[in-house]
Order: sequence, then structure tokens, then C-alpha cells
Amino acid sequence: MINRVCDCLGCKYPVLEGGLAYVGNGRLAAAVSNGGGFGQVGSAGRTPDGLARELETAFALTDQPLGVNVPISEHRDPEPVFRVIERYAAHLKAVSLSAGNPRPWIGPLKQWGLRVITLASTPAQAKKAEQAGADLVVCEGYEAGGHDGPAELTTLILVPLTVQAVSIPVIAAGGISDGLAAAAAFALGAEGIQMGTRFVATVECEAHEAYKAALLQASSEDTVVMERSLGHVTRVLRSPFVDRVLAQERATPGDLEALLPLISGRNNARAALEGQMDDGYVNCGMGVGSIHEILPAAEVVQRVMAEALRQLQESSARVAAWMS
Repeated sequence: MINRVCDCLGCKYPVLEGGLAYVGNGRLAAAVSNGGGFGQVGSAGRTPDGLARELETAFALTDQPLGVNVPISEHRDPEPVFRVIERYAAHLKAVSLSAGNPRPWIGPLKQWGLRVITLASTPAQAKKAEQAGADLVVCEGYEAGGHDGPAELTTLILVPLTVQAVSIPVIAAGGISDGLAAAAAFALGAEGIQMGTRFVATVECEAHEAYKAALLQASSEDTVVMERSLGHVTRVLRSPFVDRVLAQERATPGDLEALLPLISGRNNARAALEGQMDDGYVNCGMGVGSIHEILPAAEVVQRVMAEALRQLQESSARVAAWMS
């Protein structure tokens, strides 16, 4: 495939795995890369030693290119995480930076021989990332699960504006869980896609089976945003626990101390890893309505690309017929 994302990352298909806090494990990253995509081990919710263990697992399961996702502000001190990345740099292809200012880390990562992917929620952020030396930019729309940008631009709006604003390759994220959505992203000018929620619903993901089952049962109307009163946007799967969070936000808007016991990462892990869905919350994008079965991650990559190609060909034929 002649594609700048594939050329930059060394993968067969321009399909990236999102960071996936707590559940972006090494086995999953390896499976995505073995399927032709670009797997990334998530550092959110892991100690530096835990990250190292997941990287070792991934390296043992694939000889294909791999990356690491670092949501900078999710770590009290990101320095030890980057020391782990430096130690394994020779075995990695790229690092994606999100949830914080990427500028201080772009230079060191490049010195270690790594490609740098940054996340943007506005075209202006993407331009700054390009100026700072980023090789690729992921445009994450409002539909995405987990932490999103406060501008709340949808993928449909964000991607074409960013494509016009920068010269580096743009990767679309947010609401993409199947080939139809992938085709739409490519039609908007994206040269790659990133999926998060879809890769949770895979055989290799360490997410609890209760989390995976909830995704299969959910529709695209079953996600909500919490933490908006704090100036944040965190898209999660609706549940009685999440309703408690929203009720607390309405009662004490902007009060971090009142919300912190509910929105702590421990409550995310309790649901995502332990399956205690009534005592915690799980991240979930609006593309969940297109997820109907648990599949091997490699099959997800290959199905999405095959469906996208078929959809683009059919759409092209339909438009040509309309114009004739």
C-alpha cells in the first residue's frame, strides 16, 4: 500500500490502535501489528515496570513495528515512563503523545530514533504539533471514547480542516469502528485511522468479559460525557455509576474535590479490568453501535480495510452514475 502513514510506521495498513487506558496490553498490540496495523502498548494506568512487562510481552509475540502511547498528564511524573521507552527504543517504531504538551518530548524521542505521533482536537493544535516536529497527527473527534478535547469538534468537521492546515499525514479518530466509517475518514482526506473501542472488543484485549459484553449490547446512544463541569470531556459508557457521577456534577458543578472519589482511575480500572460495572466506569466511543462481535484483533484490522476499500469503490461508482 502506497501510503504515508504506512511508510512512516512500517505497517501494511494505516490502522492504528488507540492508547486504551488500563487495557492496551502487549498481547493486543502485537495482535494488531501481526494483522498489518500498528499496535501500541498503552502506558496509562501502568507503572513503568508494568509498561516494561507489557512491552516484553509484545516483543515476544511479533516482529512487526510497535508503538507506545503516553497520555502525558495521566502520569504524575512522566519521566520514568520515557526512561522505559528510551531503554526499548531500538525495538520500537513510534510513540504517540496525548493529554498534555508534547513539545518537550518530541526532541528526545526523535534523538532515540523514534517517530512521533501527536493527538490534536483542533486544526490549530495540529499545526503547532507539526511546527514542533511531529511526524504524524491523530485528529480525535468528539465521538471518541475516553478523554477528548474541550473544543468538541466532530470527526466530520475536524479531519478535513486539519488536512488543509498541515502537510504531515493526518489520522482520523473518533466514532470509527468499521469499514464504512473508515471509508468516510479516507474520503475526508485522512491517510489513516485510529480505533480504540473496537479493539477493546477483541480476543486479545485484557478488558474484562463484562466490559466486552456491555460493548456488544450498547448502541451509539449509550455513551455520555462526564467531567464537562471541570472543563474536561470524557466519553464513557452510560451506567448507574456514571449517572451518579453526572448527578454529582449537577449538584456541585466544577467541584473537583466532590467528583474525585467518583472519577478516579481506580474506578475506571475496577470496571474495565475487574468487571465491576456497577462500581466504576469504562471508556467508550460513539462507534460502539457498529460493534457486534468479539473478534481477533488481526481480523478486525483486515475486515475494516477490506470493507473500507469495498465501500469506497461502491461510492465512487454510485457518484459516477449520478454524474453521467
